[in-house]
Amino acid sequence: MPFSWELFHQKPIIGILRSIPGDIIQQIIPLYIQAGFTTIEITMNTAGAEQLIQETAEAYGTTLNVGAGTVCNEKDLANALHAGASFIVTPILNESVIRTCVENRIPIFPGAYTPTEIYTAWNLGASMVKVFPANRLGPEYIQEVKAPLSQIKLVPTGGVTVNNFTDFFKAGADGVGMGSQLFNKTLLASRDWDGLLTHFKSVHLAYEQLQNKQS
Repeated sequence: MPFSWELFHQKPIIGILRSIPGDIIQQIIPLYIQAGFTTIEITMNTAGAEQLIQETAEAYGTTLNVGAGTVCNEKDLANALHAGASFIVTPILNESVIRTCVENRIPIFPGAYTPTEIYTAWNLGASMVKVFPANRLGPEYIQEVKAPLSQIKLVPTGGVTVNNFTDFFKAGADGVGMGSQLFNKTLLASRDWDGLLTHFKSVHLAYEQLQNKQS
């Protein structure tokens, strides 16, 4: 299914699934959607990533943006797109990957860190720029970068937690990426699906409360 910006903007939080077994992912996705989330990223260094992307996209592609993360080169990109990924996320600035996505109208969120890297990625046609790792300089860095580069859409990732993600939005982030903080390892290990749903809903509620304050 094509990427839906409408779905993304409903809840601009990208849940990042990395190195999580397929049977666990099958349990996670329905709860994730039930809690109100709309965008998921399965990293290409996850075992069986291509099959997981394909199965998830086929089952939930009308209600969930399903993308591929940790796409570092053209081979990764080809495999991700063949699997049915509707958007691409990279940890690095690979011009070739960006250009291919832009040419094929595939949303691409390349990783960048410095203002020069961020501007370069945007100038190449990035849909949004993944600021990674975001934990090193925190929300203040997003605010400082946005001051002169307000037109660039930023998605801080890496170190974004359930306790600080709203601070990144307050600083001007256009979205955030969350991995293990969102997919709590303790809850997954114990297969506490009720607890995981409650956890998802608490993050959802925190975002909704932030939106209500800002509206």
